[in-house]
Amino acid sequence: MNIALANISWIEPMVKIAKGDDVAHNIQVIIKAIGVPLAGILVFLMIWHAAASNIETSLGNFPGPSDVYEQAKGLIAEHYEERDKADAFYQRQEERNAARLAQDPNYEAKIRPYTGKPTYFDQIGTSLITVLSGFVLASLIAIPLGILTGLSPTLNAAFNPVIQIFKPVSPLAWLPLVTMVVSALYVSDDPTVPKSFINSMITVMLCSLWPTLINTSVGVASISPDLQNVSKVLRLSFMTHVIKIVLPSSIPMIFTGLRLSLSIAWMVLIAAEMLAQNPGLGKFVWDEFQNGSSDSLGRIMVAVLTIGFIGFLLDRVMLSIQKAVSWDKKADIR
Repeated sequence: MNIALANISWIEPMVKIAKGDDVAHNIQVIIKAIGVPLAGILVFLMIWHAAASNIETSLGNFPGPSDVYEQAKGLIAEHYEERDKADAFYQRQEERNAARLAQDPNYEAKIRPYTGKPTYFDQIGTSLITVLSGFVLASLIAIPLGILTGLSPTLNAAFNPVIQIFKPVSPLAWLPLVTMVVSALYVSDDPTVPKSFINSMITVMLCSLWPTLINTSVGVASISPDLQNVSKVLRLSFMTHVIKIVLPSSIPMIFTGLRLSLSIAWMVLIAAEMLAQNPGLGKFVWDEFQNGSSDSLGRIMVAVLTIGFIGFLLDRVMLSIQKAVSWDKKADIR
């Protein structure tokens, strides 16, 4: 119980206050853990509100916190309204099929899918699926290649120029090439996976694999010579050496690369979805920009805050996984 509470900085002091242990000190700890971040957020909201009221655009004033809050409520309401429409659509089909079956027991009932527009939450889900698909694909390529280049100075010298050339390439440069290649190779009248999704996923993969590749290679190359000698003395096979020596020793560096890759993947995704017109947060922002209504700026700001918040959550999830698999449980992983 104490270990679990120690991972949440403000719960343990509250428990101690309830027990009457060093109340003054624990109140200071809670203020530092909760009060200071809340004060920072409050100052940010005040600056945002003041600046927004003084910025005039072609669509009206720049949206302040209250405007964004109202637009967020509107998007939530639209989501539930669309869900109600979908439920009513399927209910009508079930009633019609039941009536037809009552008249003709041999009738083959069919349920057509609902084709309404995707809601804001649907587009969030699509973006998450796209970014995680691209990130996993990038990791499956980057980690094994990083291990090989870390173990072999020759391979590292061979691949390093290629890595340094392609690492800074923008997704805006990759996407046209990816689109042409996918269009040429993925030919189907009724594709199971939309081409726009594949375009976005591969673009995310191409832009996000480099941090994991570089950090994995550096981590593997930095393994202690003593561990290398132990492996040689025990005459471990290559795979056993990788599993028993290389991976446990380089996990911190690998996860540093994975966290960087995931953050880059999430940033790249928005640009990729805008250009590929793949449903998701990027397309939502582009559609609202093209719409040009008085609510568009507020909705775009909702998307901006959503993108930032999801990026933060993805990093926290990766951090939790790192803590779970890292051999050094006492390490202060930030």
